[in-house]
Amino acid sequence: MAKILIVEDDENTSNFVLDFLTAQNHQVETVSNGADAGANLRAYFYDLIILDVGLPDMTGLEVCKEFRARGGNTPIIFLTGRNETADLEKGLDVGADDYVTKPFELRELAARMKAILRRPPVVQGETFRTGKIELDSRSKRVTSSGTEIALSPREFSLLEFFMRNPDQVFSPTAILDRVWPSESDATDDTLRTCLKKLRKKIDDADGPSLIRNVIGEGYCMDSQK
Repeated sequence: MAKILIVEDDENTSNFVLDFLTAQNHQVETVSNGADAGANLRAYFYDLIILDVGLPDMTGLEVCKEFRARGGNTPIIFLTGRNETADLEKGLDVGADDYVTKPFELRELAARMKAILRRPPVVQGETFRTGKIELDSRSKRVTSSGTEIALSPREFSLLEFFMRNPDQVFSPTAILDRVWPSESDATDDTLRTCLKKLRKKIDDADGPSLIRNVIGEGYCMDSQK
């Protein structure tokens, strides 16, 4: 199973690929523009990115170039309706690993994905520390003073979100949008329940929470706890 981000503004194509990959037991997230793609790539780790070249706000080439400039090493497959050699060369030049020309068959996309995912993973140093808590996004391991903490997948995603974005205040809506799947019916109560369980596992019983409430605004993890 791989964690995959689909960046595609055509809803039919996006759902087509989403349904196929979900049926293959992959964990899939979708966004429809370059700005949201950039936000997700700053907040989360993915095993593979499927990126449309023609997006409404910026090109997939620009998304790829910016991601690579920030040190992002996640493999990228471009989806493009253009078959000119020059365009495909540009995509590879800015850091894409492969491309599929629209219209495409799912078995072609699957074959290219399989080839890329068979490659040895790139070590990215995706380790985050706040106080005594350490999170390794690749191994999905969280420790407190060296002792491993067992978290549910959602608790892990919530903690990873905060540790990737320290000292920033996020509203409940913003957190739900970033941590829970877009089709989820999660509510503020869902977030509070998950946060309560997470705090019990990572906080000292006699100390302040690593994730603090900001009255009237939301939640924030301070980097200097």
